[in-house]
Amino acid sequence: MSIVAGMDDEITATPGGPTPEATGHRPVLLHPLIESLQPRPGQTYIDGTLGAGGYVAAFLERVHPGGRILAIDRDRTAVDLSRRRFTTTAVTAVQGDFADLESIAEAHRLGRVDGVVLDLGLSSLQLDDPVRGFSFRFDGPLDMRMDRRDDITAADIVNGWPEADLTALIRTYGEERFARAIAASLVRSRTERQLTTTTQLREVVERAIPRRFWPKRIHPATRTFQALRIEVNHELESLNAGLQAAIRIIRPGGRLGVVSFHSLEDTIVKNALHVAAQNCLCPPQQTHCTCAHRASLLLLSRKAIKPDAAELATNPRARSARLRVAERLDDAR
Repeated sequence: MSIVAGMDDEITATPGGPTPEATGHRPVLLHPLIESLQPRPGQTYIDGTLGAGGYVAAFLERVHPGGRILAIDRDRTAVDLSRRRFTTTAVTAVQGDFADLESIAEAHRLGRVDGVVLDLGLSSLQLDDPVRGFSFRFDGPLDMRMDRRDDITAADIVNGWPEADLTALIRTYGEERFARAIAASLVRSRTERQLTTTTQLREVVERAIPRRFWPKRIHPATRTFQALRIEVNHELESLNAGLQAAIRIIRPGGRLGVVSFHSLEDTIVKNALHVAAQNCLCPPQQTHCTCAHRASLLLLSRKAIKPDAAELATNPRARSARLRVAERLDDAR
């Protein structure tokens, strides 16, 4: 299976808006996100991917007074940090998966909200912590769990999965052309010793890919690490469920903003939003509609918004970020 988003499917965000937080954290595509969702005093928002709290800080400033933000993250570290940072009762930080967005909102006595924000992938908190095992830049345990209550780690996968399954995983979720060679190398290496650290995994991948085929812009282990992280955390399943939950919980006139970082995520977001924006899903050759599907979203931009040159100059990690925004239509449509 190959899932690839077209690189021409993007436009550039205009500069302006709030500056990055004084903490040094730079929320990706913050300016166009704020401009697109237009938060106002008294409104209620859900941030389904809290991270370091950059979006929450920006939205909190704009929904005050009278507004409320429910912030969700699978990572306990992010939740604890947020609770120390945001002492106001206007912000509620909860550990959980945004796939369960509706039940979490109900538990906190929220009805339909004015907007939902999803910033997919990893936060800087996770990437820069060697103990979490997300990055090949540091030597750390081969973990990669966003929620450390989960049972399966990346080490369990690389040391326990059959070669064919590893190949399929790395090819599908990593979009890696050398998936077969990497999987074979993993199996050979683990017969000599269990792979338990990020450095060991990185070195196995480096040996498996001929040097002349190493990508120019990213490390050769990037795609393999991505594939393992997605599988460990069931990210694409959560994304599908979370998008549908977000569409249901937003009030008419409210907006959804989703920031993704690789083609697998962006394709799922793009397809889900486009389906929700259609009035009929019947085959083109069918003369009369029998599906009874009605549009629940209005796409505010046909193409994804990407970072402008100014943001890329100050935050290189934003280079692959894409923002898609849609508005909830009236239920009666």
